[in-house]
Amino acid sequence: MQRKAYVPGAAALLAALLAGCTGGSGDGGAAEDSKAGGSATTATSAQPGKYSTLPQPCGSVTEDALDSLLPGIADLTDEQQEKAYEGEATLTYDTDRKAGCRWKADSADATDHLLVDFERVVSYDNAVSDDSRAAKVYSTQEEAADLPEPSDSPDVEDTGDGGDTGDGGDTGDTGETPSASASASSTAKGSKGSGTSDESGSSSDGKADSDDTSSPTATASETPAALQPRRIGDLADEAFLDDELSASGSTARQRTVTVVFRTSNVVVTVSYEEQPTQAGIVPDSEEMQDRALKLARSLADSLNA
Repeated sequence: MQRKAYVPGAAALLAALLAGCTGGSGDGGAAEDSKAGGSATTATSAQPGKYSTLPQPCGSVTEDALDSLLPGIADLTDEQQEKAYEGEATLTYDTDRKAGCRWKADSADATDHLLVDFERVVSYDNAVSDDSRAAKVYSTQEEAADLPEPSDSPDVEDTGDGGDTGDGGDTGDTGETPSASASASSTAKGSKGSGTSDESGSSSDGKADSDDTSSPTATASETPAALQPRRIGDLADEAFLDDELSASGSTARQRTVTVVFRTSNVVVTVSYEEQPTQAGIVPDSEEMQDRALKLARSLADSLNA
């Protein structure tokens, strides 16, 4: 009788112990699964961009920079200079998302315009980061610029160093083809609406010689490869430069140099225009590009400071 009483008791104790162990491991397993699920959710959540606000655009360009970009400021009275330095804010409905400023100055030689525009991109998709969304916005602008293809290699700066488009000379005609194709692209951009002058220049040698000095087509065709519209490899996360020469009326030539760059989730546009007052004068491409790039680098440095 005592033996029968002992066996069920031991069995009950063993069952209780097993139940306790099973319950404990089950709780632990559930907790562990929950943590794993939480970490997986965190891993797939897109990161916000670096910037949550934008700088005040009309205060983003120094007076020294404006003196260089808008030489006409030096000819203004003190009161006029003060107003010119202030600029004019562009119309926007949300200055935390998009803001810009315009400046203008007239001189005896030309009228210069400057526009600086900031756009802060925010992704409302948890699976897409702000940076990725901004990269798409930037890419759309680059595609719209229709930059000429690099002549030989993806490193545009190497192909622009001097005529070593001759690197392609090893393949025969490629020594001339890169500059020709780049010139054709720039010509197309610089002579929008001027197709007839382009055709007449190619069909009549005598006229081409006399017209080349003043036609935007001729000037564009002489633009060195290093000054062609291109990607800029050492500015912010990604950047490009566009350069367009267009006719204004029947005499003046207006050049517009645009630099667009992206740093994290902010896309910045610098647009610099110059229109000479005298007929037959063409704004200097290299000088304008240097000024626009210098300003763009300054803006990128201030954003990353």
